[in-house]
Amino acid sequence: MKNTNTIFAIVTVLLLANFSNIYSQTEISLGADLVSRYIWRGADFGNSPSIQPALAISNSGFEIGTWGAYQLGRDANSKPADEIDFYIGYSVGIGETTLNLLATDYYYPNSGKKFGNFKNDGLGSHIIETGASLSGPESFPLYFSASVNVYNEVDNSAYFEIGYSTSIQNTSLSFFAGATTGDANLYYGTKKFNFINLGVTAVKDIKITDDFSFPIFGSFIFNPNKEIAYFVFGISL
Repeated sequence: MKNTNTIFAIVTVLLLANFSNIYSQTEISLGADLVSRYIWRGADFGNSPSIQPALAISNSGFEIGTWGAYQLGRDANSKPADEIDFYIGYSVGIGETTLNLLATDYYYPNSGKKFGNFKNDGLGSHIIETGASLSGPESFPLYFSASVNVYNEVDNSAYFEIGYSTSIQNTSLSFFAGATTGDANLYYGTKKFNFINLGVTAVKDIKITDDFSFPIFGSFIFNPNKEIAYFVFGISL
């Protein structure tokens, strides 16, 4: 019995030590963006300002989180363009590049469909997308990403994006170009392969005190497929 108690005590100590190590390496992030328009992949959601909260937990390259968008201006003649996304991702270094894998569940609470409707016939409440991206080092800050809808979207729409990041003085600049495969694609509104998301985003930190600052950003976005442009301003908290 004495030996059993000793073994149990050792196992307990090891488990607690391991848990403590995991706990110390776990990061929790909470924030929100306030944007003048919610533009996603060249499409305007809601035609109004939007508040976009985010919560994530990360550890050892894994991240699980949720992100939302809530329309601030309400049109009585249309449904609000609210959104809640759930995602899980993994990042790993490969030489000087970083590989990111991501799975996202898109849910629209104002669609009139119940949250528990997981039908895979185009009529369910959830659209699931999987994707991957490769990011280069600081010496070559280029990235490429590819995403495809794999659940509850009849066209299995795919989206591809390439981008480049740089900075001028204290302002970060990100240039991007996104396209979709088309082929009578109802999800992105294209009839053939076309670019739908071209633009640049500038980010600058605004210093309030020595201990507090917050970033502001502006994005110019052009959708060649719809022949429409947007200019978005936002604040991150």
